Amino acid sequence: MATVQIEDKGAVRIITIDRPQKSNAIDRQTALDLQAAFVDFEGSKQRVAVLTGAGGKAFSAGADIKDPPEIWRMMPGVGFDSDKPVIAAVSGWCIGGALMTMVMCDLCVAGRNSRFSYPEARIGLTGGVAAALAMRIPHKLAMEILLLGRQIDAQRACEMGLINAVVDEGLHLDAALEMAGELAEMAPLVLRTIKRFVARTLPKGPSELMLEAQMELAVINSSADKLEGDIAFREKRAPRYTGQ
Repeated sequence: MATVQIEDKGAVRIITIDRPQKSNAIDRQTALDLQAAFVDFEGSKQRVAVLTGAGGKAFSAGADIKDPPEIWRMMPGVGFDSDKPVIAAVSGWCIGGALMTMVMCDLCVAGRNSRFSYPEARIGLTGGVAAALAMRIPHKLAMEILLLGRQIDAQRACEMGLINAVVDEGLHLDAALEMAGELAEMAPLVLRTIKRFVARTLPKGPSELMLEAQMELAVINSSADKLEGDIAFREKRAPRYTGQ
């Protein structure tokens, strides 16, 4: 059963986390599917992506503890690179790794019923990627979210600079699509250049750098050249590398 739905509206691609019966919690396969969906978006002709969750109960309740994911895979700039604008459209709960995914998006529109929480200090587990929050909003506000783990409503999140706009419940996707439509009419090369320049100026935390290195090394470890090297070693011959 598909847990990610994809729909194109003009130059805008809507990517929906589709597990409403689980509050759109992210299991292992969903994280992989979201990563693949964004990689496909980056290679497509679509100009803007909107990430949202099915139903109004939750954008996403974060990691599904019954099938823990590599949730970083769904985070822009961490699990995949995209020079195109990505907008989060949030309704209901946005927790843990889902909150950091929203943070890594370029823009965010949230319904008034939205609630944000980063409870890792309360549950005794962290992947460390959340340190990136302190590079994106004022330090004390970031620490309020990360250390205290309190629930934050949409209005407070907007005041913190965590999101861009608060809209009436149920209008979050419409508002995000309106924003996406504006972006789709702008010069793509300029938008992509701005995103690249911004990405270069934002510091990366240790977890981000570690994950970035792991993904680069994974390309080598899964390559045809790696297999050829192993075979050549066993056959005691010179390897014939192709750069693939």
